[in-house]
Amino acid sequence: MKPNPAGHPWWRGAVVYQIYPRSYLDTNRDGIGDLPGITLKLPYIARLGVEAIWISPFFKSPMSDFGYDVSDYCDVDPIFGTLGDFDALLAEAHRLGLKVIIDQVYAHTSDAHAWFAASRAAREGPYADWYVWRNPKPDGTPPNNWQSVFGGPAWTWDARRQQYFMHNFLSTQPQLNVHNPDVQEALLAAAKFWLDKGVDGFRLDAINFAMFDPDFRDNPPWPAEGRVITRPFDLQHHIYNQSHPDIPIFMERIRTLADGYGAVFTVAEVPGPDPLPEMTAFTAGEKRLSSAYSFDFLYAKKLSARRVKASQLNWAGPFSEGWPSWAFSNHDAPRCVSRWCPSGGDRLKFAKLTNALLLCLRGNPILYQGEELGLPQADVGFEDLQDPEAIANWPRTLGRDGARTPMPWSKDNAYAGFSEAKPWLPIGQGHTELAAAEQEGDPLSVLEFTRRMLSIRLASPALRLGSVTFPEGAEPLLAFRREEAGETVICLFNLGMDDVAVPEALVARASVLIGSGAGNAPPKVLAPLAVWIGREAA
Repeated sequence: MKPNPAGHPWWRGAVVYQIYPRSYLDTNRDGIGDLPGITLKLPYIARLGVEAIWISPFFKSPMSDFGYDVSDYCDVDPIFGTLGDFDALLAEAHRLGLKVIIDQVYAHTSDAHAWFAASRAAREGPYADWYVWRNPKPDGTPPNNWQSVFGGPAWTWDARRQQYFMHNFLSTQPQLNVHNPDVQEALLAAAKFWLDKGVDGFRLDAINFAMFDPDFRDNPPWPAEGRVITRPFDLQHHIYNQSHPDIPIFMERIRTLADGYGAVFTVAEVPGPDPLPEMTAFTAGEKRLSSAYSFDFLYAKKLSARRVKASQLNWAGPFSEGWPSWAFSNHDAPRCVSRWCPSGGDRLKFAKLTNALLLCLRGNPILYQGEELGLPQADVGFEDLQDPEAIANWPRTLGRDGARTPMPWSKDNAYAGFSEAKPWLPIGQGHTELAAAEQEGDPLSVLEFTRRMLSIRLASPALRLGSVTFPEGAEPLLAFRREEAGETVICLFNLGMDDVAVPEALVARASVLIGSGAGNAPPKVLAPLAVWIGREAA
């Protein structure tokens, strides 16, 4: 790893590789990926040229939401291995120069957590106020109109306490009362447990759901006109059930703890239709989180130069204004190649374009497992669905399983080298042909192109830390400059299916760093879905 210049923490501009552990590699033949499987593949990840890995939840859990329903923050679920397996993974990652980031889920726990068992047992006692309990309205209905993300009211009746408890997601994911200082202390203690082990950062799951309006006011309606509605949640402006102004104050406590361990990376997931104000509040200055990412690209149906420009220019100021992270695909969102590739376009060529674009953005790129292979979204039939959201809302919502299918490693067996047993989700259509072993060493493959692009970013101050500016241009040409420490990099992408002219002045003084579908010379015309990235002469 090439270190950042003095004064910049390791994480600024670093590329993070996301691992969904259930689907990475199975070593104990139960059809589910595990921590030893990740450890075995760390050399592959290190060879990619990324600087850190983010591992989605592997904590003890009933798996109602596949690990995002935590029943013990400080232990590993047996399906993934043991704490010893995690220690071995961490040691090997550090030996290879990889940082390790893990999820922290602070908005809710599983209903199987000991805290919830104690809280529901009585209305008085040390845990009584650790979750969000309310009496019913006089007619027995829920306390207010809040709706859950996965469908239906955000309230479930509990006969033990004779009260409703709140849940923004599944009813098996009761809402923590993070307004309570004791809850904050417990969450910080869990973070400290992992920091003491040596982890290098945290991704904070749905952190803008961590606090709510203590007056429990009804959310205002959001008319359905002009939008596709799949659940009652979509019919409200979520003003009161999330995004409380005290959340950034709690983040300052997280940052204070993290700073005691050196340059720890903290990145917030910020879902919602207007995430920018929260992202800024979560990351501005030196007292809050390192970074945040939204769903700007994750659910976008189309990739356009306009969208990229708007997203980047929201974060074009000094570091003190906040620092973004970016993902095009992840475990919650359909794979970008399938969402964005134009009709009739070559998907592998388009995968090179999207990977190059992600790695040219100002911020921290988060590369989801399989993007380096150009994997398309898998089509998972109803009979194979595991995602509770997809099952509940079938067929109105695509669900998340199509992005979570097993990582294809080889053609060695019927399960693409992921497992010797039937996997928990089927292998995606066409994924075996794109397996890592099939692309290894092929200079024309998506894998080898992505490796070259990663090596270029790693060595480039402009791409890691530089400013971003957009010269005048028309769709579908996306052109921008990155500049830092005397280096200027020109980034050109044709997002369409027709040739586009490239202004001569834009590339006249540049020499090629990498290209796809384009020659080495500065292009006058860029072919469909082509990429050309060059360095301007000093």
